[in-house]
Amino acid sequence: MGRFYKNVTRRLLFRMDAEHAHELAVSAMAGLAAVRPLARLVEAMAAVPAWARQPVACGGLMFPNRIGLAAGFDKNARAWPAAAALGFGHVEIGTVTAQAQPGNTRPRVFRYPAQEAVINRMGFNNEGAAAVAQRLAGQPGVGARRIPLGVNLGKSKVASLDQATADYLTSFAALADHADYVVLNVSSPNTPDLRKLQDEDRLRELLGAVTAANRARGAGAKPLWLKIAPDLSFAQIEAVLQVIAEFGLTGIIATNTTLGRPGALAEANEIGGLSGAPLRRRATEVIAYIANATQGRLPIIGVGGIMDARSASEKLDAGATLVQVYTGLIYRGPFFARNLTLGLVHRRPL
Repeated sequence: MGRFYKNVTRRLLFRMDAEHAHELAVSAMAGLAAVRPLARLVEAMAAVPAWARQPVACGGLMFPNRIGLAAGFDKNARAWPAAAALGFGHVEIGTVTAQAQPGNTRPRVFRYPAQEAVINRMGFNNEGAAAVAQRLAGQPGVGARRIPLGVNLGKSKVASLDQATADYLTSFAALADHADYVVLNVSSPNTPDLRKLQDEDRLRELLGAVTAANRARGAGAKPLWLKIAPDLSFAQIEAVLQVIAEFGLTGIIATNTTLGRPGALAEANEIGGLSGAPLRRRATEVIAYIANATQGRLPIIGVGGIMDARSASEKLDAGATLVQVYTGLIYRGPFFARNLTLGLVHRRPL
Protein backbone atom coordinates (compact mmCIF):
# COMPACT_ATOMS: atom_id res chain seq x y z
CA MET A 1 0.00 0.00 0.00
CA GLY A 2 2.79 2.39 0.90
CA ARG A 3 4.69 1.61 -2.29
CA PHE A 4 1.62 2.27 -4.47
CA TYR A 5 1.05 5.58 -2.75
CA LYS A 6 4.68 6.63 -3.20
CA ASN A 7 4.99 5.52 -6.83
CA VAL A 8 1.54 6.40 -8.15
CA THR A 9 -0.81 8.41 -5.92
CA ARG A 10 1.76 10.79 -4.49
CA ARG A 11 3.19 11.53 -7.92
CA LEU A 12 -0.27 12.49 -9.16
CA LEU A 13 -1.02 14.62 -6.11
CA PHE A 14 2.35 16.36 -6.25
CA ARG A 15 1.60 17.51 -9.79
CA MET A 16 -1.26 19.56 -8.34
CA ASP A 17 -1.16 22.76 -6.36
CA ALA A 18 -0.46 21.69 -2.78
CA GLU A 19 -3.61 23.17 -1.29
CA HIS A 20 -5.80 21.70 -4.03
CA ALA A 21 -4.31 18.27 -3.32
CA HIS A 22 -5.04 18.80 0.37
CA GLU A 23 -8.65 19.69 -0.36
CA LEU A 24 -9.02 16.53 -2.42
CA ALA A 25 -7.62 14.47 0.44
CA VAL A 26 -10.06 16.00 2.92
CA SER A 27 -12.97 15.40 0.54
CA ALA A 28 -11.88 11.80 0.00
CA MET A 29 -11.69 11.22 3.75
CA ALA A 30 -15.10 12.87 4.24
CA GLY A 31 -16.50 10.58 1.53
CA LEU A 32 -14.99 7.59 3.27
CA ALA A 33 -16.76 8.56 6.48
CA ALA A 34 -20.07 8.89 4.64
CA VAL A 35 -19.93 5.49 2.90
CA ARG A 36 -19.88 2.97 5.73
CA PRO A 37 -19.28 -0.20 3.66
CA LEU A 38 -16.24 1.47 2.11
CA ALA A 39 -15.05 2.64 5.52
CA ARG A 40 -15.30 -0.93 6.84
CA LEU A 41 -13.31 -2.21 3.86
CA VAL A 42 -10.59 0.40 4.35
CA GLU A 43 -10.50 -0.30 8.07
CA ALA A 44 -9.99 -3.99 7.38
CA MET A 45 -7.03 -3.06 5.18
CA ALA A 46 -5.61 -0.78 7.88
CA ALA A 47 -6.40 -3.03 10.83
CA VAL A 48 -3.69 -3.42 13.44
CA PRO A 49 -3.43 -7.00 14.79
CA ALA A 50 -4.73 -7.47 18.31
CA TRP A 51 -1.25 -8.27 19.61
CA ALA A 52 0.01 -4.88 18.41
CA ARG A 53 -2.68 -2.74 20.03
CA GLN A 54 -1.38 -0.71 22.93
CA PRO A 55 -4.08 1.54 24.41
CA VAL A 56 -2.75 4.37 26.54
CA ALA A 57 -4.37 6.61 29.16
CA CYS A 58 -3.44 10.28 28.92
CA GLY A 59 -4.98 13.47 30.25
CA GLY A 60 -8.07 11.75 31.57
CA LEU A 61 -8.86 9.99 28.29
CA MET A 62 -8.16 6.55 26.84
CA PHE A 63 -6.48 6.41 23.43
CA PRO A 64 -6.48 3.14 21.42
CA ASN A 65 -2.96 3.91 20.19
CA ARG A 66 -0.39 6.69 20.40
CA ILE A 67 -0.78 8.12 16.89
CA GLY A 68 -2.98 11.16 16.28
CA LEU A 69 -3.86 13.32 13.30
CA ALA A 70 -2.71 16.85 14.06
CA ALA A 71 -4.74 20.02 13.69
CA GLY A 72 -4.51 21.64 10.28
CA PHE A 73 -5.67 18.72 8.17
CA ASP A 74 -9.39 18.84 8.94
CA LYS A 75 -10.03 22.47 9.74
CA ASN A 76 -13.82 22.37 9.52
CA ALA A 77 -14.64 18.94 11.00
CA ARG A 78 -15.60 17.45 7.64
CA ALA A 79 -13.44 14.33 7.58
CA TRP A 80 -12.43 13.31 11.10
CA PRO A 81 -15.00 10.48 11.54
CA ALA A 82 -12.94 8.40 9.08
CA ALA A 83 -9.72 8.80 11.06
CA ALA A 84 -10.26 5.63 13.11
CA ALA A 85 -10.70 3.58 9.93
CA LEU A 86 -7.26 4.77 8.81
CA GLY A 87 -5.66 3.66 12.06
CA PHE A 88 -5.48 6.90 14.04
CA GLY A 89 -5.89 6.78 17.80
CA HIS A 90 -7.14 10.35 18.05
CA VAL A 91 -7.73 13.34 15.80
CA GLU A 92 -7.61 17.08 16.33
CA ILE A 93 -9.73 19.36 14.18
CA GLY A 94 -9.16 23.03 13.47
CA THR A 95 -7.66 25.43 14.04
CA VAL A 96 -11.11 27.00 14.56
CA THR A 97 -11.60 30.71 15.24
CA ALA A 98 -14.59 32.57 16.64
CA GLN A 99 -15.09 34.37 13.34
CA ALA A 100 -15.20 32.69 9.94
CA GLN A 101 -12.21 33.79 7.89
CA PRO A 102 -10.71 32.99 4.48
CA GLY A 103 -7.09 32.90 5.59
CA ASN A 104 -4.17 34.36 3.69
CA THR A 105 -3.92 34.88 -0.05
CA ARG A 106 -3.22 31.83 -2.22
CA PRO A 107 -0.86 30.21 -3.01
CA ARG A 108 -0.05 29.56 0.63
CA VAL A 109 1.18 25.94 0.83
CA PHE A 110 4.51 24.81 -0.66
CA ARG A 111 6.10 21.37 -0.75
CA TYR A 112 9.83 20.64 -0.60
CA PRO A 113 10.03 16.93 -1.50
CA ALA A 114 13.81 16.63 -1.29
CA GLN A 115 13.61 17.69 2.36
CA GLU A 116 10.23 16.02 3.05
CA ALA A 117 8.98 19.38 4.22
CA VAL A 118 6.09 21.80 3.77
CA ILE A 119 5.89 25.56 4.29
CA ASN A 120 2.42 26.96 4.85
CA ARG A 121 0.95 30.36 5.58
CA MET A 122 -2.70 29.34 5.59
CA GLY A 123 -3.76 31.82 8.27
CA PHE A 124 -6.44 29.83 10.11
CA ASN A 125 -8.84 29.60 7.17
CA ASN A 126 -12.03 28.08 8.58
CA GLU A 127 -15.81 28.43 8.68
CA GLY A 128 -15.91 29.80 12.22
CA ALA A 129 -16.84 28.32 15.59
CA ALA A 130 -20.63 28.42 15.16
CA ALA A 131 -20.58 26.60 11.80
CA VAL A 132 -18.11 23.98 13.00
CA ALA A 133 -20.19 23.42 16.14
CA GLN A 134 -23.28 22.90 14.02
CA ARG A 135 -21.45 20.30 11.90
CA LEU A 136 -20.13 18.49 14.98
CA ALA A 137 -23.65 18.35 16.40
CA GLY A 138 -24.61 16.06 13.52
CA GLN A 139 -21.64 13.71 13.94
CA PRO A 140 -20.75 11.09 16.58
CA GLY A 141 -20.75 12.89 19.91
CA VAL A 142 -18.75 12.66 23.11
CA GLY A 143 -19.11 9.15 24.51
CA ALA A 144 -20.14 7.68 21.14
CA ARG A 145 -16.76 7.98 19.42
CA ARG A 146 -14.23 5.28 18.80
CA ILE A 147 -11.32 7.69 19.24
CA PRO A 148 -10.98 10.98 21.15
CA LEU A 149 -11.63 14.20 19.27
CA GLY A 150 -9.67 17.33 20.10
CA VAL A 151 -10.80 20.81 19.05
CA ASN A 152 -7.98 23.27 18.41
CA LEU A 153 -8.86 26.94 18.98
CA GLY A 154 -7.07 30.02 17.67
CA LYS A 155 -7.47 33.78 17.58
CA SER A 156 -9.54 35.40 14.86
CA LYS A 157 -7.41 37.66 12.68
CA VAL A 158 -9.75 40.61 13.25
CA ALA A 159 -9.39 40.31 17.04
CA SER A 160 -6.67 42.50 18.52
CA LEU A 161 -4.40 41.16 21.25
CA ASP A 162 -6.55 42.98 23.81
CA GLN A 163 -9.61 41.18 22.40
CA ALA A 164 -7.94 37.79 22.16
CA THR A 165 -9.19 36.35 25.44
CA ALA A 166 -12.81 37.19 24.65
CA ASP A 167 -12.33 35.73 21.18
CA TYR A 168 -11.08 32.40 22.54
CA LEU A 169 -13.89 32.34 25.10
CA THR A 170 -16.45 32.69 22.30
CA SER A 171 -15.00 29.69 20.50
CA PHE A 172 -14.71 27.70 23.70
CA ALA A 173 -18.34 28.31 24.58
CA ALA A 174 -19.47 27.19 21.11
CA LEU A 175 -17.30 24.08 20.81
CA ALA A 176 -16.48 22.66 24.23
CA ASP A 177 -19.61 20.50 24.35
CA HIS A 178 -18.47 18.72 21.19
CA ALA A 179 -14.83 18.09 22.23
CA ASP A 180 -13.17 15.31 24.16
CA TYR A 181 -10.34 17.77 24.79
CA VAL A 182 -9.66 21.39 23.85
CA VAL A 183 -6.39 22.92 22.64
CA LEU A 184 -5.47 26.59 22.86
CA ASN A 185 -3.24 27.34 19.89
CA VAL A 186 -1.06 30.38 20.60
CA SER A 187 1.80 29.34 18.36
CA SER A 188 0.93 29.51 14.67
CA PRO A 189 3.26 31.93 12.86
CA ASN A 190 0.63 32.84 10.27
CA THR A 191 -1.75 35.06 12.28
CA PRO A 192 -0.35 38.50 13.14
CA ASP A 193 0.68 38.82 16.80
CA LEU A 194 -0.67 35.39 17.76
CA ARG A 195 2.64 34.21 19.15
CA LYS A 196 2.70 37.19 21.50
CA LEU A 197 0.05 35.30 23.47
CA GLN A 198 2.89 33.02 24.61
CA ASP A 199 4.32 35.97 26.57
CA GLU A 200 3.86 35.34 30.28
CA ASP A 201 1.40 38.13 31.11
CA ARG A 202 -0.85 37.63 28.09
CA LEU A 203 -0.77 33.86 28.53
CA ARG A 204 -1.75 34.22 32.18
CA GLU A 205 -4.75 36.33 31.18
CA LEU A 206 -5.85 33.84 28.52
CA LEU A 207 -5.39 30.70 30.58
CA GLY A 208 -6.97 32.27 33.64
CA ALA A 209 -10.12 33.14 31.71
CA VAL A 210 -10.47 29.86 29.82
CA THR A 211 -9.76 27.67 32.85
CA ALA A 212 -12.36 29.63 34.82
CA ALA A 213 -14.91 29.08 32.06
CA ASN A 214 -13.98 25.41 32.01
CA ARG A 215 -14.40 25.03 35.79
CA ALA A 216 -17.81 26.66 35.53
CA ARG A 217 -18.88 23.72 33.38
CA GLY A 218 -18.65 21.47 36.45
CA ALA A 219 -18.84 17.84 35.45
CA GLY A 220 -18.67 18.93 31.82
CA ALA A 221 -15.19 20.43 32.15
CA LYS A 222 -12.79 19.38 29.39
CA PRO A 223 -9.09 18.50 29.41
CA LEU A 224 -7.26 21.67 28.32
CA TRP A 225 -4.00 21.62 26.37
CA LEU A 226 -1.69 24.40 25.18
CA LYS A 227 0.16 24.21 21.83
CA ILE A 228 3.49 26.03 21.73
CA ALA A 229 6.02 27.05 19.10
CA PRO A 230 9.41 25.37 18.57
CA ASP A 231 11.01 28.80 18.27
CA LEU A 232 10.70 29.69 21.96
CA SER A 233 13.91 29.81 23.96
CA PHE A 234 14.22 27.44 26.90
CA ALA A 235 13.78 30.43 29.24
CA GLN A 236 10.52 31.29 27.47
CA ILE A 237 9.37 27.68 27.67
CA GLU A 238 10.11 27.72 31.40
CA ALA A 239 7.88 30.78 31.82
CA VAL A 240 5.11 29.06 29.83
CA LEU A 241 5.39 25.98 32.04
CA GLN A 242 5.04 28.09 35.15
CA VAL A 243 1.79 29.59 33.86
CA ILE A 244 0.52 26.14 32.84
CA ALA A 245 1.23 24.87 36.35
CA GLU A 246 -0.45 27.91 37.90
CA PHE A 247 -3.72 27.19 36.12
CA GLY A 248 -3.53 23.40 36.11
CA LEU A 249 -3.74 22.71 32.40
CA THR A 250 -3.93 19.07 31.39
CA GLY A 251 -0.91 19.05 29.11
CA ILE A 252 1.18 20.65 26.38
CA ILE A 253 1.49 20.01 22.65
CA ALA A 254 5.04 20.48 21.37
CA THR A 255 5.40 21.75 18.76
CA ASN A 256 3.78 23.86 16.07
CA THR A 257 5.58 24.81 12.84
CA THR A 258 8.83 26.79 12.86
CA LEU A 259 9.97 30.04 11.30
CA GLY A 260 13.45 28.54 11.12
CA ARG A 261 14.90 27.34 7.83
CA PRO A 262 17.48 24.68 8.69
CA GLY A 263 19.89 23.13 6.21
CA ALA A 264 19.05 23.32 2.52
CA LEU A 265 15.85 25.21 3.30
CA ALA A 266 17.89 28.28 4.22
CA GLU A 267 17.41 29.28 0.58
CA ALA A 268 13.61 28.84 0.63
CA ASN A 269 12.02 32.21 -0.08
CA GLU A 270 8.45 31.48 1.03
CA ILE A 271 7.27 32.90 4.34
CA GLY A 272 5.23 30.78 6.76
CA GLY A 273 5.60 27.88 9.12
CA LEU A 274 7.90 25.00 8.21
CA SER A 275 6.86 21.43 9.04
CA GLY A 276 8.16 17.98 8.22
CA ALA A 277 11.51 16.26 8.58
CA PRO A 278 13.61 19.43 9.15
CA LEU A 279 11.60 20.18 12.31
CA ARG A 280 12.35 16.78 13.85
CA ARG A 281 15.40 17.64 15.94
CA ARG A 282 14.12 20.89 17.41
CA ALA A 283 10.71 19.45 18.31
CA THR A 284 12.41 16.57 20.11
CA GLU A 285 14.68 18.99 21.98
CA VAL A 286 11.66 20.95 23.19
CA ILE A 287 9.87 17.77 24.30
CA ALA A 288 12.93 16.58 26.21
CA TYR A 289 13.31 19.95 27.90
CA ILE A 290 9.66 20.02 28.99
CA ALA A 291 9.77 16.44 30.27
CA ASN A 292 12.91 17.18 32.28
CA ALA A 293 11.65 20.52 33.60
CA THR A 294 8.36 19.01 34.78
CA GLN A 295 9.93 15.70 35.90
CA GLY A 296 7.56 13.88 33.59
CA ARG A 297 4.45 15.09 35.41
CA LEU A 298 3.00 17.15 32.54
CA PRO A 299 1.56 15.07 29.68
CA ILE A 300 3.11 15.92 26.32
CA ILE A 301 1.83 15.33 22.80
CA GLY A 302 4.85 15.34 20.52
CA VAL A 303 4.57 16.82 17.02
CA GLY A 304 7.17 17.73 14.42
CA GLY A 305 9.15 15.77 11.86
CA ILE A 306 7.62 12.35 12.44
CA MET A 307 8.20 10.48 9.18
CA ASP A 308 8.69 6.91 10.42
CA ALA A 309 8.62 4.73 13.54
CA ARG A 310 12.13 5.80 14.49
CA SER A 311 11.25 9.49 14.62
CA ALA A 312 7.98 8.71 16.46
CA SER A 313 9.81 6.56 18.99
CA GLU A 314 12.33 9.37 19.45
CA LYS A 315 9.53 11.68 20.60
CA LEU A 316 8.19 9.08 23.02
CA ASP A 317 11.66 8.38 24.39
CA ALA A 318 12.13 12.13 24.93
CA GLY A 319 9.03 12.22 27.14
CA ALA A 320 5.91 12.44 24.97
CA THR A 321 2.98 10.17 25.78
CA LEU A 322 1.23 10.63 22.43
CA VAL A 323 2.38 11.86 19.02
CA GLN A 324 0.63 13.57 16.13
CA VAL A 325 1.40 13.64 12.41
CA TYR A 326 0.35 15.71 9.43
CA THR A 327 3.22 16.38 7.01
CA GLY A 328 4.27 12.74 7.34
CA LEU A 329 0.82 11.79 6.08
CA ILE A 330 1.44 13.86 2.94
CA TYR A 331 4.69 12.04 2.20
CA ARG A 332 3.79 8.55 3.45
CA GLY A 333 0.13 8.13 2.55
CA PRO A 334 -3.23 7.27 4.15
CA PHE A 335 -2.05 4.19 6.07
CA PHE A 336 0.79 6.03 7.78
CA ALA A 337 -0.85 5.81 11.23
CA ARG A 338 -1.21 2.03 10.96
CA ASN A 339 2.39 1.62 9.85
CA LEU A 340 3.62 3.82 12.69
CA THR A 341 1.64 1.83 15.25
CA LEU A 342 3.12 -1.45 14.00
CA GLY A 343 6.58 0.09 13.82
CA LEU A 344 6.38 1.37 17.39
CA VAL A 345 5.49 -2.10 18.67
CA HIS A 346 8.67 -3.48 17.10
CA ARG A 347 10.80 -0.61 18.40
CA ARG A 348 9.13 -0.47 21.82
CA PRO A 349 8.10 -4.07 22.66
CA LEU A 350 5.58 -4.85 25.36
